[in-house]
Amino acid sequence: MTILDASPTRLKISLGNYPHTAPLKAGSVRSPHLAFEFTDLHPAHLAFKPMVRELRFDVSEMAIVTYLQAKAFGKPLVLLPVVMLGRFQHHCMLYNSARGTIGPADLRGRRVGVRAYTQTTGAWLRGILARDYGVASDSVRWVTFEDAHVAEYRDPPGVERAAAGKTLDGMLDTGEIDAAIYGAELPDDPRLKSVIPDPQAAAEAWHRKYGVVPINHMVVVCERLTKSRPDVVRELYDLFVRAKRAAAPAEPSGIDFHPTGVAACRPALAMIIDYAVEQRLIPRRFTVDELFDETTGTL
Repeated sequence: MTILDASPTRLKISLGNYPHTAPLKAGSVRSPHLAFEFTDLHPAHLAFKPMVRELRFDVSEMAIVTYLQAKAFGKPLVLLPVVMLGRFQHHCMLYNSARGTIGPADLRGRRVGVRAYTQTTGAWLRGILARDYGVASDSVRWVTFEDAHVAEYRDPPGVERAAAGKTLDGMLDTGEIDAAIYGAELPDDPRLKSVIPDPQAAAEAWHRKYGVVPINHMVVVCERLTKSRPDVVRELYDLFVRAKRAAAPAEPSGIDFHPTGVAACRPALAMIIDYAVEQRLIPRRFTVDELFDETTGTL
């Protein structure tokens, strides 16, 4: 049976709220062949653990490092070449300026907090620090607050878990950690400054050098769906492309922070795979093509 002669296929789906998902959620971009049952979880990363551990949804937004680990541990999920969240990362590591100035070179031997060692923003920043600032990941003392979304993963030796009741903001305020990595929402505290000086200029220079937009979140689908209904997966991908076109105008910079298609996503995926191996987030180096299957790899 194909989507052309079937009643609408219902899909349980969890996506964050972005300009490029609004047309799907509002129904202004739709298909007669698909019907969505949306689950709104805020922040979006709350969907990642139930998707990896329970396959709670047919389709879900997922952090790329979570997906790489899911792939490493044989979870029946397949990557769709659709970016939900891409952004520069240079501004996301902050220090408390009331306690002095900290730059990248000062991080060696210091304690840096991050929600989880596996957090994708942290993986990008550790890679940037190592490759562009000469600060090896294992020269920093990482302090975490949560486990990985993938239950089988264990943090590398030396990664410390904060005591119960401690928070990222609180430890940064008291000096128990020297810097902290945040996600999409940065704290509104004028004392907190970027560890990487002039992060916007640094990010733009980084982009000119590598031609990469760091990918945080993409979309995954359950393997059973790609195997049994490749037509549904292709129709789903087409809806994502149409929704992106219907969304707000492109970035003034001309940079596409939400690429679609394997070719457009390939440079960032190759880089984050390298970073994940170097940081012992995954046990071996995947090829980019391994992240997809015969259906999604042609999109």
